[in-house]
Amino acid sequence: MRILVLHNYYQHSGGEDTVVQQEYNELSKQGHQVKIISEKNKKGLQGLLQFALYPLNIIISKRLTNEIDLFNPDIIHVHNLHYGIGPFLIRKLKKKGYPIVMTLHNFRLICPSATLFYNGSVHTESIKEDFPWTAVKNKALDHSLVKTFITAYTYWIHKKINTWQLVDRYFTFSNFSKAIFNESSLGVDPNKFTVKPNFVNSTIASTEKVFRDYYIYIGRLSEEKGIIQLLEAISKTDYRIKIFGTGPLEKQVQDYADINSNIEYLGFQNKEILQKEINSANALIVPSVCYEGMPMTIIEAFAMGTPIICSNIGILKQMVVPLYTGIQFDPYNRASIISALDTWSNMDIHTKELISKNCINEFQNKYTAKIYISLIEEVYQQLIKENEHNNYRSS
Repeated sequence: MRILVLHNYYQHSGGEDTVVQQEYNELSKQGHQVKIISEKNKKGLQGLLQFALYPLNIIISKRLTNEIDLFNPDIIHVHNLHYGIGPFLIRKLKKKGYPIVMTLHNFRLICPSATLFYNGSVHTESIKEDFPWTAVKNKALDHSLVKTFITAYTYWIHKKINTWQLVDRYFTFSNFSKAIFNESSLGVDPNKFTVKPNFVNSTIASTEKVFRDYYIYIGRLSEEKGIIQLLEAISKTDYRIKIFGTGPLEKQVQDYADINSNIEYLGFQNKEILQKEINSANALIVPSVCYEGMPMTIIEAFAMGTPIICSNIGILKQMVVPLYTGIQFDPYNRASIISALDTWSNMDIHTKELISKNCINEFQNKYTAKIYISLIEEVYQQLIKENEHNNYRSS
């Protein structure tokens, strides 16, 4: 197959970029001809112009359509459109007759916040509104009324002109996120949604799990990740934790590390170091207070037999089964966080080893590249066949 991957990179790299690259690598290994066509969000006046053109970016749509036509793909896989590309390109591509699939990495189609998180907690009021006025009034995107309104308007206007109906298939990471989209005001046929979990390469899997005397956090240092609530709880204990990542709360995290000897902040590190730390950690802690997509760190931890101690919110509540692959806690309750750590710390090594094996089994049964590629190829082939049939009937 000739597969065109369409992706808009943010100013700072993130999990979506990792998913795109992994997908590209694995599909290429299977002998498919894969090409990534992308844009990147810019700063300053160029970024302002990109954002102003966001709702109907005719200029970028024309240029990218010409590039795509030169490749002549069998199918187009859309990832991120925010904000340098914009949704108008979907209309141009569908007019050309290409079958289109789209991975929904977040909830931007139904709320400008993208995460359903603002003002310190999860908010779902806007997802059933025809226009997400609640999110706009609350400045859900970067605390900016203008940015929130323009993003809301962009996705609303394309809902009104049926752009989202033109996508042939949507991929969500879980039944949890699929249900949210189906319950929203988006109005897309529920049959167009397919659950496609993330994956990691099985070569990182380990059968020799080591339980050292520290916990680990890997991720963005931002409010929605629950990092401050976690550190506030751990600072009152003797439990050791290593923090990896960068973000707007970096200074606050460093301050906790400076005055608490059991908290170690190590900033950004390469993948090899992170994998080694995951394998050695007592457990991976994921304290998110937002609805996550599907954290890659959890899948990597499963592959290495490292159990998860996580918040009981959103997809995390489904991914991590208490006392089978880890422990859950209430991220807003310091006593609940400490109780989860106490439970794990006091657990005998035999039970920990059983949970570790369960994590590896969970990975092998749900999150391998083989499972992922089999699913995605089946969807591609089905849509290509349907598209050829429809084109034949219309000719």
